[in-house]
Amino acid sequence: MPTPFRSALAGLALAAIVAMPALADGLKDEIAPTGKLRVAIAISPAGGAFWSTKTEAGYAGVPVDLGKAMAAQLGLPVKYVVHQNSGQITDAASKGTWDVTWLPKDPERETKMLFGPIYEVADATYIVKPGSAVSNFATLDQPGIKVAAVNATTTMRGAIAHLKHAKVTGYQTYDEIFSLLKSGEIDAFALSRDQLNKMAQKIPGTRVLDETFKKTVTAVALPLGHNQALAFVTKFMNEAMTNGTLRKAYDDNGLKDSPIRTE
Repeated sequence: MPTPFRSALAGLALAAIVAMPALADGLKDEIAPTGKLRVAIAISPAGGAFWSTKTEAGYAGVPVDLGKAMAAQLGLPVKYVVHQNSGQITDAASKGTWDVTWLPKDPERETKMLFGPIYEVADATYIVKPGSAVSNFATLDQPGIKVAAVNATTTMRGAIAHLKHAKVTGYQTYDEIFSLLKSGEIDAFALSRDQLNKMAQKIPGTRVLDETFKKTVTAVALPLGHNQALAFVTKFMNEAMTNGTLRKAYDDNGLKDSPIRTE
């Protein structure tokens, strides 16, 4: 091989080696400008693929485990930024207070955040209060019926679009709605079926309706403009769905019987 050609190859190789750390640094600057990966989570006892819970040791949940694994891959410490619901996480997307999150996706949120791969699809329905005569959507959607939803969420927007006569009111926390349903101060609560089934076990006499009014999809998300970070989190999630990371997060958080649904 001629010497000039060998020199050119060596130069290209050196340039690639030099560029790799620069690329990595550029990604870290974009995805974690504070030097920590700040993961936005929403706290509730509901569990599931989106909600996280407070524990004696800190926090637990699928987003908690995914955030920890992502931070480890980046070689960064993780910090959890706590919110009461996904609407609050969305509202903070432009404020620079968090770096990555996992939450339900809808067209309105796509104007405020960048979304990567979907990893969960849930059926949204309603649970009705103890002793209620409501048995289906037709008997639920009546004047004077009070339906609760977690404020500014995809499920709340879906319930408002679905119900033409019943009144939908948003509340900040799952716990508040749980108490209102248990005491009979509201007639129904809109949420994903798996979470409502767990709620029904805790409030005797409640009933989860058989019908579904909306499919809620959950995905990894970033603030707008973080395009390099989007490529990274997309790759991370695609690998997590094939290498067992996501399955383990489900299994470790009470979702052993829940399939991973991407569509």
